[in-house]
Amino acid sequence: MNAARAVQRITGAALGPYQSAVVRIGFAGTWLVFLLRELPHRRELYGPDAPWSWDMASQLIAGNGAFSTLMWSRSTVWFEIVYAVAVVSGLLLMLGWRTRAMSVVFMLGVLSLQNRSVFVGDGGDNVIHVIAIYLVFTRCGQVWSLDARRAARAARAGEERGGQERAADRAGPVLWAVLGAVLLGATLLGRVQGEGWLRVLLWGLWGTAALWWALNRYAPGGQPRALLDVLANILHNTALAVIMGQVCLVYATAGWYKIQGSRWGDGTALYYPLKLDYFTPWPALSDLLAANGTMVMLVSYGTVIVQVAFPFTLFNRRVKNVLLVAMMLEHAGIAVLLGLPFFSLAMIAADAVFLPTGFLRRLGGWAETGRGRLLTRGRAVLPGQRDGSDEQPRALADERPVG
Repeated sequence: MNAARAVQRITGAALGPYQSAVVRIGFAGTWLVFLLRELPHRRELYGPDAPWSWDMASQLIAGNGAFSTLMWSRSTVWFEIVYAVAVVSGLLLMLGWRTRAMSVVFMLGVLSLQNRSVFVGDGGDNVIHVIAIYLVFTRCGQVWSLDARRAARAARAGEERGGQERAADRAGPVLWAVLGAVLLGATLLGRVQGEGWLRVLLWGLWGTAALWWALNRYAPGGQPRALLDVLANILHNTALAVIMGQVCLVYATAGWYKIQGSRWGDGTALYYPLKLDYFTPWPALSDLLAANGTMVMLVSYGTVIVQVAFPFTLFNRRVKNVLLVAMMLEHAGIAVLLGLPFFSLAMIAADAVFLPTGFLRRLGGWAETGRGRLLTRGRAVLPGQRDGSDEQPRALADERPVG
């Protein structure tokens, strides 16, 4: 009976909709902010002015079979196009517009830029690299997305029409048709690198999207459509479990390697990066912390304990939540003290996969309430601004929440 219930749970729904949405928003937002921050330096990092030249990158990719669309041409115009697509796909994935298609474009943008200059980046970039691939297999647009908003509006419109057939979606098929044409051209020209696995993945995704559209169009209530839904749920749940396993592996590996280091063993490991100019954006703050030997020891030992213990606390919700908060605060401290904001954002986004559903729902409710208040206040101000009457303060007072 328990086995049957477990199978039903795995196949009947895409689990963790809020967690997958937070991971989507977190990683897409982190990558987007990074690309925008490095916009003035993009050519030195990944483009024609990079120290790791196009020829050296081409030789390395020819040997390891990595994928990068930047290897299709050494043209500066082509680089700017790829960089712009990476920025736009990050924004659209964060907003949840056509998440299935945008997750694929987002993944290709991450692979293209990071594989172009393999010596640029840190551990956060490695996490983004891996999670970008996993996100392709998730249904990460179920909540907190433009896709969910559009689906809800379509459902309401169908109810108002008395259950009549809703209007056909045109933007989705057009988008996938364009992506299919690009993929076909790249395949025929031999531009899709990656030891065959990437070609299989991309064509499999495109073929599944085409089949999904055809069944929704011509057999929306049939068994083939239901079977696809079950397979999508299984794939999503598996990918979400893999993301969780990846996070646990990162922390367990980092913790056990720290245990083997003498500096972590004697509790002085934190002292040394606080004395490196490269990792001290706030020298006065770093010196203040480094001068306190007790604090250095507590933070050093605490980091090791939290990282080693976290994977073993997943079966105890309360302890897991406490350590989860501790790890997020640790990464926030790394962002401020060591000047690694994007590494910290990536790890916090990865940690968010373990956040409780109840907390995420409340968080969404708070965000919706705040949005509603802002819109209401905006509507209250406009009439007063238009006619210049003295009723504006009263209107604002009427709309302001009590307390």
